[in-house]
Amino acid sequence: MNIITDSKALAEFCQQISGETYVTVDTEFLREKTYWSKLCLVQVASDNHEAIIDPLADGIDLAPLLDILYDKNILKVFHAARQDLEIFFNITGKVPTPIFDTQVAGMVAGFGESVGYERLVRDVLNIQIDKTSRFTDWSKRPLSNKQLVYALADVTHLRDIYKHLKQLLEDNGRAHWLTEEMHILESEKTYELKPENVWRRIKMRNIKKQNLGIIMKLAEWRENEARDKNVPRNRIMKDDAIIEIAMQRPKNLQALDGLRSIPKGYSRSEKAKKMFTQYEIGRKIPEEDLPELGTGQSRQKADTGILEMMKVVLRLVCEKEDVAAKLIANSADLEKIALDDQADVAALKGWRFEIFGKTALDIKNGRAALSIKDGIVQIYKI
Repeated sequence: MNIITDSKALAEFCQQISGETYVTVDTEFLREKTYWSKLCLVQVASDNHEAIIDPLADGIDLAPLLDILYDKNILKVFHAARQDLEIFFNITGKVPTPIFDTQVAGMVAGFGESVGYERLVRDVLNIQIDKTSRFTDWSKRPLSNKQLVYALADVTHLRDIYKHLKQLLEDNGRAHWLTEEMHILESEKTYELKPENVWRRIKMRNIKKQNLGIIMKLAEWRENEARDKNVPRNRIMKDDAIIEIAMQRPKNLQALDGLRSIPKGYSRSEKAKKMFTQYEIGRKIPEEDLPELGTGQSRQKADTGILEMMKVVLRLVCEKEDVAAKLIANSADLEKIALDDQADVAALKGWRFEIFGKTALDIKNGRAALSIKDGIVQIYKI
């Protein structure tokens, strides 16, 4: 097993794989106690070479590995790539390209919703993975041989899975479907999280617009604090506390201690003073300057019958095409289509429009209909 812990060995390995058409890549990282993911291992394999790279090794220079990841002539194969790509984006400010994500490819190829790596290994390779090393603390050294074997298998199995899925997509003419999906993963905008926009991730119910400015500024303050201190957001302040502060609108610092979600004595901390400054800024934002709550669809509800029809059409199309419904549209997308033929949703663009969107609009506008033949629901043109 090739375990790389120094810069010279890494440079030699990367030179060996520099001419490959593809490499499989996986990472092991920790994030439970930090804001930024701590990269602990990088596993890489090509047709003829494989290695485990230790980014925690003293003095190791990862530049040759990064050169491979950003080489436009080498396809990088991941499974559920987003978190892996986010790590490298945070290190360099760039996204490795080009990408092949076997989880997305599996959904396109008919393996179901959000197909897991273990299932692909089992169904494609007929191998049962030993899960006992799954919850390893990958930052600890030394790692056992069993843990290292487990980690390396992630990329050696991925070679055969990639080849199988690639052939399937070529055989059924869906390779271009995957290409469209990879453009999203390869976009830097996918990984750019601006502190002033993180409030959108907070689940809000029955929030008055006048309180939104407080939520926005507190979420932005929390994000910056979490980044600076490299701790999880909830270590700074939980979502429930942000919502309660916004709804209760305390008049002064001392009033914070009367809130259920705030620890007693919090008001006397330096952190509370900084937070309260942002709270006051958010409280004073004029209501007309605040963004609209909700989806921007003027809160109009779709007709229940139309929406249910869209769900039936989606199910029928996915069964016929053997593709995961989640990959085409979710409930919010269907509601938007039910309301608007020109809705800005992925289901009305590209390959999704060809297999689902066009049919959905035909059904909605009376150009097609549903019928039952031999006990089976079918779509037919009018």
